[in-house]
Amino acid sequence: MKERILSNWSFARIVRLGLGLMIVIQAVQLNDFFMGAMGLLFMGMAIFAIGCCSTSGCSKTIKKTNKNIEETTYEEVR
Repeated sequence: MKERILSNWSFARIVRLGLGLMIVIQAVQLNDFFMGAMGLLFMGMAIFAIGCCSTSGCSKTIKKTNKNIEETTYEEVR
C-alpha cells in the first residue's frame, strides 16, 4: 500500500490532488457538506491511485520479475 501511494505520480494524479484540495477548502468556507465529500473523493482518487475505471483498470501495476531474458536469434528465409 505504501508503494502504491508513493510511486507512479503522474500529472493527472497531481491535478486530481490539487483540484480535490481546492474543492475541500471551498467547501469549508461555504459550509457545504456535499461539495466537501466530492473534494475528498478527488483527493482519495489521487492519493490511492484509483480512477473511475472498474477495479483500478486505469492504474499501472508494478511487476517485479527475476526471469532472465533469452536472446532471440533470427534466420533469413528465402
